[in-house]
Amino acid sequence: MADTVLYEVSDGLATITLNRPEAMNALNVATKAALREAAESAAADTAVRAILLTAAGDRAFCVGQDLKEHIGLLAADRETGSGQTMSTVKEHYNPIVRALAGAPKPVVAAVNGVAAGAGFGFALAADYRVVADTAGFNTSFAGVALTADSGISWTLPRVIGPSRAADLLLFPRSISAQDALELGIANRVVPSAELRGEAEKVARALAEGPTVAYAAIKEAVAYGLTHSLSETLEKEDELQTRAGQSEDHAIAVQAFVNKEKPKYLGR
Repeated sequence: MADTVLYEVSDGLATITLNRPEAMNALNVATKAALREAAESAAADTAVRAILLTAAGDRAFCVGQDLKEHIGLLAADRETGSGQTMSTVKEHYNPIVRALAGAPKPVVAAVNGVAAGAGFGFALAADYRVVADTAGFNTSFAGVALTADSGISWTLPRVIGPSRAADLLLFPRSISAQDALELGIANRVVPSAELRGEAEKVARALAEGPTVAYAAIKEAVAYGLTHSLSETLEKEDELQTRAGQSEDHAIAVQAFVNKEKPKYLGR
């Protein structure tokens, strides 16, 4: 894995850190490949019970595509006629978003600065966003004559509604942390100096929780967004049966009877 993305697992928490602060954590090819590898590893590892996605530095979470590299790749495409540059959506962005959004465990994004384009998309793929008060969000795609990618056309309308999503996509502009909180993009806004500690606190609490139940909650919410009430009720029955058969459910019930705090095993 490239050093532009750091990956660490500790006590059930996988921390993925974008590590190009000098470039505002822009996504060059090496970084995208490394982020895909880290996200897929964390999602598949049964020892990982929660994922924290963050970034180095205090200026940017991720400003999206590295346009300096992108210009060169576009020029090469014109010379060869290969059209390979935009394959990054299929090769990198889509697998990253699928891994984060589809992970059978909670994903927390610690947004330390600007989250633009695909950086915004990756933050939205998380289940919970802790945002520094100095951070901001920008769709940015139309500003460079592109359409939405990194799942934003799916996630953003579901977070803020289709009308507001269209507004932000058609007229890209910076959204402050406070505006993001009011829109529902941010779950929690904290002082910049407290971001890492607060985000880790949230992520570690989730890593110590009932992982099977959390996975079922993620699946139920995603399913319910695109299915009828009747179908969703059937899905809830299926998922509740699964959660009810978990060791953690038995632990929770016994702890409740004993008036104790449950110590979950994540299975």
